Amino acid sequence: MIESACRHLIKDRMDMSGTTWTMRGAEAVLGLGSLYISGYWHEYWQFHLPQEHKRNHLALYSSDIPLMKQVLKARCFTTRPPLPIPI
Repeated sequence: MIESACRHLIKDRMDMSGTTWTMRGAEAVLGLGSLYISGYWHEYWQFHLPQEHKRNHLALYSSDIPLMKQVLKARCFTTRPPLPIPI
């Protein structure tokens, strides 16, 4: 049973033609695959989505400056106007 699970979970996924994997990417994909196969997929996403929201979105709204003003202000200081194209 264990050898069959290894083949199903690891070899079939990692040994696809034309793919290359970093260690970090392979571990992430295998972790998600094992969650799905073990039946914990739904519970994982119920945990993951609020964590992702805290990590990625709440920081954007933590200051009193509205998000659009933050984006425009950052854009004004970091991007140069395009150079004219010579004819």
